[in-house]
Amino acid sequence: MKKLQLKHIKKLVLIILGNYLLALAVGAFILPYDILSGGVAGLAIALKPIIPLEPKVIIDGLVIGLFVIGAIVLGKRFAMTTALSSILYPIFLTFTERMPAVGVDPLLASLYGGIIAGLGVGMVIKQGSSTGGMDVPPLVLNKYTGIEIVTWVFIIDGITVGLGFFNYGLQAVLQGFISVVAASYMIDRVLVFGETQAKMVYIISDQYEKILSVIHDEIDRGTTILQAQGGYTGAVKPVIMTVVMKNQYPQLNSKILSIDPNAFLIVTDSTEVKGYGFSFQYKV
Repeated sequence: MKKLQLKHIKKLVLIILGNYLLALAVGAFILPYDILSGGVAGLAIALKPIIPLEPKVIIDGLVIGLFVIGAIVLGKRFAMTTALSSILYPIFLTFTERMPAVGVDPLLASLYGGIIAGLGVGMVIKQGSSTGGMDVPPLVLNKYTGIEIVTWVFIIDGITVGLGFFNYGLQAVLQGFISVVAASYMIDRVLVFGETQAKMVYIISDQYEKILSVIHDEIDRGTTILQAQGGYTGAVKPVIMTVVMKNQYPQLNSKILSIDPNAFLIVTDSTEVKGYGFSFQYKV
């Protein structure tokens, strides 16, 4: 019970911190420099020459509107987890936009605004929540297409930045893309942060029995044997599939090549691995 309470408290703290970081990025970097970033702030700046309202008013309206859309499409759970963000973000932004200008080059403001915003949004999404802003459309599209959230974030933010071309010109758009790329990168990094990062390795070798022995006894990892048939020769050969931690891969690679210099290896990154030896250990 106590662990569950601590988990909920940690989740709440991270959601609050994530919203504050997003508001800080918008209030201290994006709004003062009229940066065509992604998110509701970037859309508000793009619409500023068309709609005679303060960007803060447009942002508040968009946050409320997108929250309603998200609640309808994504359901009650989304509404419950996002309601807090929809209240906190406008409040935090009210204070951060009154902060003194940081006094940096607009390019640096675009870069660091994107980094801080991406960090904040990523923290909130990782807790299963949303800031209630322009990360709602990516969540909706992810539900119906299965395409990763960060991909939709990049696409929608790119479209948002592009809207400002006619009112702000090419330089402002290119500057805005710096913020979009930085934010997308940070969201992606935050979403995989803390997960088990490993290497999945496929090995084809005539010395597969010796290699199996090394993986089991020296690397201390499990293996799976797959039967594969060569497309050209038609020969059937065993393929070893194993998953190792990133810091174990250099040792594995060295051992395999010492046994069979002609071994064929296929190596891919695995950002999340669940199961014995990775996400939990058996008790004996």
